[in-house]
Amino acid sequence: MDIRKITDSYAVSPQIAPEDLPDIVAAGFRTVICNRPDDEVPMELQAETLRIATEAAGLTFIDNPVTHAGLNPAMVELQKQALDDSDGPVLAYCASGNRSSIVWSLGQAGTLPVDEIIEATSRAGYDLSRLRPMLEAADRS
Repeated sequence: MDIRKITDSYAVSPQIAPEDLPDIVAAGFRTVICNRPDDEVPMELQAETLRIATEAAGLTFIDNPVTHAGLNPAMVELQKQALDDSDGPVLAYCASGNRSSIVWSLGQAGTLPVDEIIEATSRAGYDLSRLRPMLEAADRS
């Protein structure tokens, strides 16, 4: 499992599986966010299967399927709200961790400085510098 820390309270990873949950719990995560649409994965990795396994492991599960073409403000707000409501660190996953980094970045615009957002995702291996204009526009809103 390739967990990449963005902040002390938020990390991202590629697709997880039920057998990864003991390690996720041991790492201290309290909430898992699925940013991967079900049509991208086989039945055994779909959101409802992972919801059942995640909740059985004592964690909160949030389903927020994100596509690059379909990313919208409601998805950004749900991601931000899940992070705000969590009683501990959050792990979000998608195919590679990139979408989970993007949706987090958009939710932090106006809260964190744009340079800090881009640096945090870059340290984790996700170059989101192309989002700078969008982050700056949101920061001024």
